[in-house]
Amino acid sequence: MPAFAECRLTSVILVTAIVSVGVVEAIHQYFRKQNSSSLDVRTSTDTSTSTSINTTRGKAVTRKFPIKDYDEELIREQLARNYAFLGEEGIAKIRSQLVVVVGAGGVGSNCVISLIRSGVSKIRIIDFDQVSLSSLNRHACATLADVGTSKVECLKNHIWEIAPWCEVEALNELWTLDNASRLLSGGTYYVDCIDNIDTKVDLLAYCYDNNLKIISSMGSACKSDPSRVNIGDISTTEEDPLAKSVRRLLKKRKNIITGIPVVFSSEKPDPKKAKLLPLPDEEFEKGDIGELTALKNFRVRILPVLGTMPCIFGLALSTYIITEIAGYPVEPIEGKNRYKVYDGILQSLAGQQSRIGEDEQRTPIALSDVNYIVEEVFRGKSPISNYSTRLTLSRWIRDKPLSYQNVVLMTKEEQKIHEQRVLNGGEKVEDVYSKEVLERIQKRFQEEKWYSQFR
Repeated sequence: MPAFAECRLTSVILVTAIVSVGVVEAIHQYFRKQNSSSLDVRTSTDTSTSTSINTTRGKAVTRKFPIKDYDEELIREQLARNYAFLGEEGIAKIRSQLVVVVGAGGVGSNCVISLIRSGVSKIRIIDFDQVSLSSLNRHACATLADVGTSKVECLKNHIWEIAPWCEVEALNELWTLDNASRLLSGGTYYVDCIDNIDTKVDLLAYCYDNNLKIISSMGSACKSDPSRVNIGDISTTEEDPLAKSVRRLLKKRKNIITGIPVVFSSEKPDPKKAKLLPLPDEEFEKGDIGELTALKNFRVRILPVLGTMPCIFGLALSTYIITEIAGYPVEPIEGKNRYKVYDGILQSLAGQQSRIGEDEQRTPIALSDVNYIVEEVFRGKSPISNYSTRLTLSRWIRDKPLSYQNVVLMTKEEQKIHEQRVLNGGEKVEDVYSKEVLERIQKRFQEEKWYSQFR
């Protein structure tokens, strides 16, 4: 083919391709506009409580109150993935709950927005603070235009851009014991995202005393390792200065030492890592430090925060709440990342092998296996007592080879009794332990068998 003809054919093909792409894009644009217009019409039915609303990207919501007659079909379409995951009954429970979130900063705002996206349709947000420029590194939805405005109002407006059917109570108040009954009334689940220790302890103690379901966020400041974020009972918290202070005050004031689920980080402090920034010396020289606070007894020191960490804490809180309300099977690992104790646990198991006459060098459990057995199989606690301290591993039945299916996590005291009665004493496990304990251990063994196919 002559060069001229080749060039002409190439040009024709190129032009045809460009025109085709343009036509396809024009068709897509047309349908996107049609769908957006349809959505605007269908969501603007309650004219008595709202002005016009446009949910297309980049246009502000102008209504002042939520739309009551929002199309249920649209709600179900928006929550389609949630329905597929949690089922009809699960989402029905979630949509019927009133969740109360105290604290609307980095952790609280991310928790709130995630709850809304997951189907929560009734929410109350309590916070007295305003959005600042420094809030923008971690807040879930605040923009420059929100600086100086109430955090709860900022969240409410954003919620209604996501889910116009939601019932939102935005209370621009400081939670205290004096107003606890009024601010918490009617809730079915509570979330503590407060960063002031005294107020946090008051809230947790109040909910504990009144049998209110609550989950609390410990400190995300000065943390940077997402793999160390845990969900567990407050008694299992470690390497967290805020959690340590909260534990001490709860025990001192109310003798509360357990029974409160929390999100915390087990990340270890390091001299090279960020620390709480002290006030400059000149501020102390001026006199009463309390005058620098927005409110009496409120913190005045700056908290160094990597913006991603409060988001992770907030998402962990909301995930726990959603699965808890829906009844979805989730069992957090207690004491995750206790790397220092794994070697001691393995040495204790090897010592037992020697005491019962086995060659400890033939122990088929490696150090790398201990983490898996302790955390994944037994969830970091003894299936006999549910204790999560002074743990070790023990052979379960004497005449079976030591393996994942024949080793049980116990406390050291339980290991001693098990050796005396079962491994050396010759008693059967059925005569030593209750039916509930035996069923629990058998369940763990069955789960391990299932896990092992993916390892």
